[in-house]
Amino acid sequence: MTASQTVDAARAASAGVAPQAFFLDFNSASPGAKTEAAAVVDGARGRYVEGAVMTSVPPYRLRVPLLLGGPHARALEPRLNAIGFVAEVASDRLGVASATKMCRSVMIKGLEAMVIESFTTARHYGVEDAVVASLHETFPGIDWQRQATYFFQRVIEHGRRRAEEMREAAQTVREAGLAPWSAGGTAERQASMAALADAGVFGARGDAGFARSADWRDEADRILLHSSIGDTP
Repeated sequence: MTASQTVDAARAASAGVAPQAFFLDFNSASPGAKTEAAAVVDGARGRYVEGAVMTSVPPYRLRVPLLLGGPHARALEPRLNAIGFVAEVASDRLGVASATKMCRSVMIKGLEAMVIESFTTARHYGVEDAVVASLHETFPGIDWQRQATYFFQRVIEHGRRRAEEMREAAQTVREAGLAPWSAGGTAERQASMAALADAGVFGARGDAGFARSADWRDEADRILLHSSIGDTP
């Protein structure tokens, strides 16, 4: 299920939700979407709790940091932690947990998109070594070669889902009264990588996902060779 289906999923589930049953929504959606989904579930006599997964699930798996929100969050928190989750109530008010997640995504997914765009463009002009060296001088705590390779692979593997999440992040920005220039552009860059992956530019997806290149330059070269697939004028 993608982020755009959050409310539809709540509608589908509400038909069978037992009275007072908890409905924990992990989806990455805007505060407005979570509030709308909560109205559907609570209206069916369920207890809606928004959940925001705050980092990559591997290597934490069940113990990935999880924010909870809404009027039923405090009742669910000890039950989740008793079975191995690491959950924390962000607020009794709906939307706070999701807003935290979405604002973080503007930064994290935006950084992925910027690195892919910057490094691939630098590769085209043959200036990637100079760009990486300059970044290392400015941010010496980051291994930019390794980080870039990781970013490329994560977006190749999960670009479609990330694009959906960033469209929700853009909606979160709109709900705050701002124009989502960065979030909207990030969604498009993530979607373009998904289009390239779907076209087989990065090879066939196996049981373990796409084959991982040891150097981001390999993926940048593939992007440059097939850029007309993912990008539109």
